[in-house]
Amino acid sequence: MTTEEATQAANLDRLNENLAKVEKLSERLVSALSNKRKVDPNLQGPSHDLFMKATAAYFSEFMQSPSKIFEQQIGYWGKTLKHFIEAQEALASGKLMPAPDNTPSDPRFSNELWQTHPYFNYIKQQYLMSSQAIEDAVKGIQGLDDKDRKRVEYFSRQIIDMMSPANFLGTNPEALARAVETDGASLVQGLENLVRDIESNSGELLVTLADSAAFKVGENIAATPGKVVFRNRMFELIQYTPTTEKVHATPLIIFPPWINKFYIMDLKPKNSLIKWIVDQGFTLFVVSWANPDASYADVGMDQYVEEGYLTAIEEVKAITGEPKVNAVGYCIAGTTLSLVLGLLEKRGDKSVRSATLFTTLTDFSDQGEVGVFLDDDFVDGIEREVMQNGFLDSFFMSRTFSFLRSNDLIYRPAIRSYMMGEAPPAFDLLFWNGDGTNLPAKMVVEYLRGLCQGDGLAQGKFPICGETPSLKDVKVPLCAIACETDHIAAWKSSFNGVRQMGSRDKTFILSESGHVAGIINPPSKMKYGHYTNDGPMKDADTWRAEAEYHEGSWWPRWGAWLKKRSGKQVPAREPGDSSHPAVADAPGTYVVSK
Repeated sequence: MTTEEATQAANLDRLNENLAKVEKLSERLVSALSNKRKVDPNLQGPSHDLFMKATAAYFSEFMQSPSKIFEQQIGYWGKTLKHFIEAQEALASGKLMPAPDNTPSDPRFSNELWQTHPYFNYIKQQYLMSSQAIEDAVKGIQGLDDKDRKRVEYFSRQIIDMMSPANFLGTNPEALARAVETDGASLVQGLENLVRDIESNSGELLVTLADSAAFKVGENIAATPGKVVFRNRMFELIQYTPTTEKVHATPLIIFPPWINKFYIMDLKPKNSLIKWIVDQGFTLFVVSWANPDASYADVGMDQYVEEGYLTAIEEVKAITGEPKVNAVGYCIAGTTLSLVLGLLEKRGDKSVRSATLFTTLTDFSDQGEVGVFLDDDFVDGIEREVMQNGFLDSFFMSRTFSFLRSNDLIYRPAIRSYMMGEAPPAFDLLFWNGDGTNLPAKMVVEYLRGLCQGDGLAQGKFPICGETPSLKDVKVPLCAIACETDHIAAWKSSFNGVRQMGSRDKTFILSESGHVAGIINPPSKMKYGHYTNDGPMKDADTWRAEAEYHEGSWWPRWGAWLKKRSGKQVPAREPGDSSHPAVADAPGTYVVSK
């Protein structure tokens, strides 16, 4: 046997071994899918009513203005036919080259073969032309209200993105080339990755975004030194160890969202907001929320306020001996902090000296991109789910937020993992993104119905702990940071809520980038800039047009703002006191609860 024949035989043996592995993995896949939990159909997609409205509007338009519909169709047919002829002519020339390509650049098709190979380039061009035709047709539909139009456009885009040729093995040149290079090993590893993800999510598919073995909470992330100095059923209170000889007298307490875990603010030391705050000479406390199970079913917004916010504020005051605190609320925790500030105003309680809001919505009249999931069809499904189980599984929130950026958080990771057979990257931000939390049944319904759908805070109609505060009751000095491309808390909506608040001392900062990257933006990176405007907060567009741009992070600007409202310098405080002995090292026990 020649060397070449031996190599071919070895390759064939490897291929047959991989095919045998595929057969075994396929059995596991079938078994994993058979264990899929029953999920309310309203949590799997919008109601049929939405599609019926769109279909009725389209046919109505066809009857009233058929020329417009025919013009769209003929334009699309003309482009595709022209492209087909050009592709045929290119092949007839005897050269292996694609037809002329005038389609826009798209990161999904960055591999060279999408541009140079006639077959793959043809598929890519046809897909992009078809996508544009569908988008134009949907945008042109008359007779839909704005809310339904946004939802139809969004879910149409989801279908378009799902059907990308990059998402299918037979039409993905990079994945096919990788399979050939590895004698099918990449497909075996990809199938193993797929089976693993389905098995770990009760039969549902949720792509693993980061290497879970690369990080350990409390060791190489969430590792800023501190102590848990108080604990109840709702939260652990962490006080961080000072790094300066003196600190400002007024302590700072951060309320993170309980939709996620707090350590987004304490990933690696170089991009840790928590470490940066401590290094600026502040006594910092952070709330680490409990990860609820069915026993928390009756926990609502009142409990988050009374047993969470108000208790935490009182404990911080007791530990430091200070009569007031400065408070920060991030996302939903900022919405709730605004409720708390209004509640304290009505009670005549002056415990909060100033407040900072990170990417916070308080006026939900314009819900932004996430609003497509806040209609009755989805919320009805969530309500039925939580009434049955006592809580909303973190899976649903994770999947919802992923679909707001489906190409980045679903399809591209799926291609790398399932078709290329690659291991998930060691990326701290994506590790945190996959470390989700559950939500109590009562709280979910109250928040979605009362605040999101009912716009209860802006309307002054959301009761909390026996009072019904409004935005005008928020009167403490405020600093609000919103993010320019935030897909969860649209900056203009954030601006509109802050504009209505009763405080005479309001600072609004607009950071570049999105919901997370715009906030976790350390000065050392000099990556994203920010906008400020000392003029009146009339409307968002005017404010932005007249705003001044500043390079770099907003953190130092906020730090200077906070120092002016944090009192004199006092000796640094070690965590806890005689009445609050340390019960655990930071980051505590609640944050690692699954």
